[in-house]
Amino acid sequence: MTTLNPYLSFQDSAREAMEFYQSALGGDLEISTFGEMPDMAQDDSQADLVMHAQLTTDDGLVLMASDTPAGMPHLAPQGISVSLSGSDLESLRTTWDRLSDGGTVVEPFVEAPWGGWFGMFTDRFGISWMIAAGEDWA
Repeated sequence: MTTLNPYLSFQDSAREAMEFYQSALGGDLEISTFGEMPDMAQDDSQADLVMHAQLTTDDGLVLMASDTPAGMPHLAPQGISVSLSGSDLESLRTTWDRLSDGGTVVEPFVEAPWGGWFGMFTDRFGISWMIAAGEDWA
């Protein structure tokens, strides 16, 4: 089996973001820090930065992330969105409400002209999301 999973890059907020995503999506969150790995932290101030985090939900969704340590260029995400879709409208509406809290709505989550429901937002961490619900999205 092959999977395709979003891997998000943050400057120093990966832990906070992944804990937020866990509160919205549920699931198990595993976090490894630079300080836990020998010789990975460039200095003590970076020891608590996230080297790798993985959120795995009961539905099998996987979202991964890390912090970019000082000395490495960090580029904010551009031209990409995390897309979440399915047929359970109420569940996706709840997920929309949770994930968009504190973010900026680009397109509200409403009935789409092509059928089903659709919306777009940028969350409080600068990550763009698209959420779609409908029978065709199952």
